[in-house]
Amino acid sequence: MENLVKVHGGGGYDSDFSGDDDEGGGESSLRGIKRKREDEILQKPWQKERHSKVAHRSFHSSEVDREEARNRRAHLISLNAFERHKKYVSDYILYYGGKVEDLKRSTEKDKTDLDVVRENHRFLWRDEDEEEMTWEKALAKKYYDKLFKEYCIADLSRYKENKFGFRWRTENEVVSGKGQFQCGSRRCEKEEEVLKSWEVNFSYVERGEKRNALVKLRLCPECSFKLNYHHKRKEVKVKKKEAKRSSLENQEPTKKKAKKGKKSRRRSKSSSGSKKHKRKGHSKSRGDTSSSSGSAEESQDSDRDAEAADEAPGQSDAEHWRGPAPAVEEKSREDEFDDYFEDMFL
Repeated sequence: MENLVKVHGGGGYDSDFSGDDDEGGGESSLRGIKRKREDEILQKPWQKERHSKVAHRSFHSSEVDREEARNRRAHLISLNAFERHKKYVSDYILYYGGKVEDLKRSTEKDKTDLDVVRENHRFLWRDEDEEEMTWEKALAKKYYDKLFKEYCIADLSRYKENKFGFRWRTENEVVSGKGQFQCGSRRCEKEEEVLKSWEVNFSYVERGEKRNALVKLRLCPECSFKLNYHHKRKEVKVKKKEAKRSSLENQEPTKKKAKKGKKSRRRSKSSSGSKKHKRKGHSKSRGDTSSSSGSAEESQDSDRDAEAADEAPGQSDAEHWRGPAPAVEEKSREDEFDDYFEDMFL
């Protein structure tokens, strides 16, 4: 060992084989650098680098997490909305604890369309009510526009307290005839031939404001008694029938006068005819000319009687000669419809 080890002046130890090792290591490092340069020269731009080293642990974990997230996203996309909601709820309860009942939404303040219409409904809409329109008011106004406001449906259950409820008719009630051809009471379904029409001044309080409305009802006799239990309301009658009665009453005296005039004319004609027959009996010697003239006069009298019989019973001779006959106006189709529906819509 003494021959192999040389002591240097600095006090360190060295080996005889150390120089050979340094020369071999330098040659290998030069070869590695040369090979690396050749690889860089020969590498093409579209080729990737060769990973000769082992990947780092962080890079491996990030790649694993990315693949797991990709699989989880594909699984969530394959679920529908309800199953996805159930998975989220179960994951929340699994991680944070609790019960499913704690996650349920309270339904105390939920409102349907019917509740919104009831809150914002008005018996009569005015221009003032349409100034500040919200979607709730717009929904109630749309429902109001679909109602039929000719006749009302009445609630007479508290008639002894002089309290009544009225509402407009819906489309189904109009089609079935409820409130017009049937009794307009809410709990009465009588279909009587005689239904009375009443006009009621309906006073009501709406949102702290007192209002009045004039409404029409068609009720049977029993429901009419309930409506007029405390004081009688105004009954609506057909004006056309009253006008016809008055015109007929005015025509009756003229007809009587015309009949009396006809009877007097017939009597005068019969007396003149008997006188002519007597004259013919006394003067037979006058010849055929007088007999022919008498027969002509009799034929004229008979024609006059036939014309008088064909005349209108309400016209007399004086009215006949006053002027031309009154022109008869033909009714249009709209006038005929108005006359037909006049009794229905009072």
